[in-house]
Order: sequence, then structure tokens, then C-alpha cells
Amino acid sequence: MSSILAVTFPFFALVLCGYLAARSRLLPLDAVPGLNMFVLYFALPCMLFRFGSSTPLERLFDPVVAVLWLLCGGLIVTAAVWLARRQGAGWPDAALGALVAAFPNSGFMGVPLILALLGEARVGPVMATLLLDLVVTTSLCIGLAHLGGAGAGAGGEQGAARAVGRALKGMVRNPMPWSILLGALAGALGWQPWAPLGKTVQLLADAASPVALFTIGAVLARSQSQWASGGGGQASPLHDVGLIAASKLVLHPALVWALGTLAVHAGALVPGALAPLVLVAALPSASNVSLLAERFGADNGRIARIILWSTAVAFFSFSGVVALLR
Repeated sequence: MSSILAVTFPFFALVLCGYLAARSRLLPLDAVPGLNMFVLYFALPCMLFRFGSSTPLERLFDPVVAVLWLLCGGLIVTAAVWLARRQGAGWPDAALGALVAAFPNSGFMGVPLILALLGEARVGPVMATLLLDLVVTTSLCIGLAHLGGAGAGAGGEQGAARAVGRALKGMVRNPMPWSILLGALAGALGWQPWAPLGKTVQLLADAASPVALFTIGAVLARSQSQWASGGGGQASPLHDVGLIAASKLVLHPALVWALGTLAVHAGALVPGALAPLVLVAALPSASNVSLLAERFGADNGRIARIILWSTAVAFFSFSGVVALLR
């Protein structure tokens, strides 16, 4: 176990450093969006481009991985939406609660953490799941979040179409999937960037892991400060923070492991792809869901608490999953 903690502890320690820096105002809360912007638009895209260019296309676009991941995510989303609606929640709270239960922090945390644990050869499935979550899972949940204002009949159809359009527009503006796809294209064509440009990309990619982890903590502290001061949007009737966090950290990886094991025994899934998929599913909730909750009028306090608790508990649960897989 000590060898596992030697790898996982520094990652979660950087998250804690970012949280304490923002919580104590050593890092001004107004600086957090700029820090997040640097990671999202500069450092992380360079890291994803580099891994995309070195990952074989058959690993990055494995249809079995896609079906397995979307099936597990779909089950989580369906269960979370059904439970929230049954308790009287509106569509924004139900949809964003489902997204925070199914969308792991694979971009900011998963790629560097699983790279450190399993090596670069196992990063391909991680980036495949990131693409699927950004393009499919997020778009689905954003579409569901708009159903409350969609109305019925023809107006409802137009509202749903507008929701899908907004979701697709948001996906197009996100640099992470484009970085992976451009990296995959560069790798397939054997293209190497001009040496000075390649060095710049390398420097930004090397900065991605520590700055992204620090930013996660700062974003969590900022979100907590906002909902504690009453800026978390309209409160929902739900009291399911522990349930959603547990489903993210326990149910999601258990589903991926169970269905993935069946796929391996059936000869459909390469055995080496199972461990990274389970580890991605065992990651805490993606921190950017809090921003989406704020944008769509959901209870951001609930979402921020889920992200905060799933990240804190993941230090123990994720390390436990690593130990079980070994």
C-alpha cells in the first residue's frame, strides 16, 4: 500500500494545496478563473495533444471501450435522474446531479494520475473516455437540463432542439476534445511540429499536471465559498450528496469492472484496457460540473458539495481500487 500512496499522495496533496491557498485567500478567489483558463486553454490541450499523437488510433477509438463506457455512464445517469425526479427535483437539478455522478475528473486528474500509475501505454483508454464524456455524456445531461423549460408539443420539440444545439456549441468550444483529435491526426500522419514550437508544447504539457491539480483545489474552495455565502442558485429539495458521491466512487467503477470483466472473458476487450477504465471510473467528480450547474440554474451548493466530498474521499477510495486491481 505504501508504494501506491507514494504515487497517489502527491496528486491529492496538490489538490489540497490549491484548496488551502484559495480558502485562506493566499490565492485571491478572483484569480481562480484565470488559473482555470490557463489549464483549460493552454497547458492541458498541449498535454492531450502530446498523448494523442503517441497513442495508436485503435486504442483511442476502440468501439468496445466506447460501448462499455457509454453503457455504464448511461445506467448511472438514468438511475440518478429517475431518483431525483421521484423526489421532486426539477430537470436542471436532476440532470446536473446525474452528470456529476457519471463524469469523472479524467482531464485534470485522470490522465496524469493514471500515467504515473500504469505508464503511457495505458493512457489511450483514459483519453477515449474523456472524449466520450465531453461529447456524449455532457451533451445528454445539458439537453436534459433544458427539458424543464421546453414545454410540450411543438414548443417542447423546439426547446429540446435548442438545448441540443447549445450543448453541441459548448462541446465545439471546448479545446480538450480537439486537442486529442488533432494529436491523433498528427500521429497518424507522422507529423512532427517545428522544433521550437514542439519545445513550447512540451513546456506547457509539463506544466499541466501540477497546475491542473492545484486548480482543482482552488475551484473547490471557490465553489464552497460561493454556496456558503448563498450564491449557489435555487436550492433543490434533494439531500443526496453522500449518495451521489458514493455512486461516483463505488457504483461507477464497480459497473465498469463487472461489464469490462465480461467483455474480457468474451474476448471483446483487451485485458490491458480494463484497469485504466476502472481507475477512470473511480476518480472523483469533474470540477467543471459546478460551472455548468451555475449556468443552468441548478443548486450549485449541492453540486459543489458532491465534488468536494468525492474528491476528499477519493484519496482513500481510489487508492483502495488501485490496491484491489493489483
